[in-house]
Amino acid sequence: MQLYVLWNLAVLALTHTLPQLQRFSGNPKDDLQAFDSADEYLLQSLLPQGLDSSRPILILGDNFGALTCALAEFKVTSVSDSVVSHNAIAANLNALGRQAALVDPLAPWPAEPQLVLARIPKQLSLLELWLATLKPLLAKDTLVLLAGRDRDIPASAEAMISRHIGPTEKLLGWKKARAFVCQSDGKAPLPLPPPISWPLEGTGFTLSHFANVFSRQSLDIGARLMLANLPQGRFDKVIDLGCGNGVLGLMMASQYPDAHYSLVDESYLAVASARHNLSQNLPEVKADCVANDCLRGFTASSVDLVLCNPPFHQQQVITDHIAWQMFKDAFRVLRPGGELWIVGNRHLGYHLKLKRLFGGCKVVASDRKFVILRTIKRRTS
Repeated sequence: MQLYVLWNLAVLALTHTLPQLQRFSGNPKDDLQAFDSADEYLLQSLLPQGLDSSRPILILGDNFGALTCALAEFKVTSVSDSVVSHNAIAANLNALGRQAALVDPLAPWPAEPQLVLARIPKQLSLLELWLATLKPLLAKDTLVLLAGRDRDIPASAEAMISRHIGPTEKLLGWKKARAFVCQSDGKAPLPLPPPISWPLEGTGFTLSHFANVFSRQSLDIGARLMLANLPQGRFDKVIDLGCGNGVLGLMMASQYPDAHYSLVDESYLAVASARHNLSQNLPEVKADCVANDCLRGFTASSVDLVLCNPPFHQQQVITDHIAWQMFKDAFRVLRPGGELWIVGNRHLGYHLKLKRLFGGCKVVASDRKFVILRTIKRRTS
């Protein structure tokens, strides 16, 4: 399979604007670029005859909009599991005066795209979901290009691409990035990978997990500690922030079934998992499952309890700004007297942030690795 490196003129013009793109990560100390060598590799690897404005282009896993913005003069659909990524892509598109369709992994994708550009995710489960969803949509001439940073590409990615799509060519490495090119082999697509399900120990509940959900193989240690020390009291409105599979909200709802629950995560697939787990295990409970960037749009001073298991990374960047934003949003939406309960690694020092925001906190429980902190909103600003 011959691949030519010849940039479409419109793409070439936009690559000069790549340094102007913003990450919109919410981290004031973030001085990283909104693109990397894997994005550049994909943008270089276009069809020599150019692109057809009448046929769709599909982009998978764009982090901050480098790929989507570069091709947005065409009929682009950009798929991501991240609300934060979608927000950054939308902001960069708006700054350039361009538009594209932004959809989640479970939404319909366009059929017979002329070109597919994909960032290879670190999670093989997400790559498999993408490939299985993609195969039945491909035309005979659809070119599929996938790339990633060498350090982030799973060892079995090439074999998985070949198994789902067709014969795959690994291109030469470039600036610590690697790309793969393939076209459909015309064979019947493999079935979509089913959610992983397992019984939640000590309960009659079964938890199911779509691809890319944190700790989808088993209950994580932090959640296990929180489940052994759930809040007690009277709660009318409860938020599970960073809900993942929804296990914390589910177990709170089993104890306080009359409360209203909001399960929130920035991963669309996590929210879909949480929604499924609540509907299958406690269908009578009043609950909203929301894909959102922290608690954007939630009413101030309206909630009795926020449970939070914060992440400490964004894509491959280790950071504490996401936790800080979660805590600030929790403070805003909690009513006076409302409580925030956090489970996190002991070394992350969340108690310092809580002292700054709430005036202090109490250690509810701890083990060698994790700590549960409880704080109360005693002021309004």
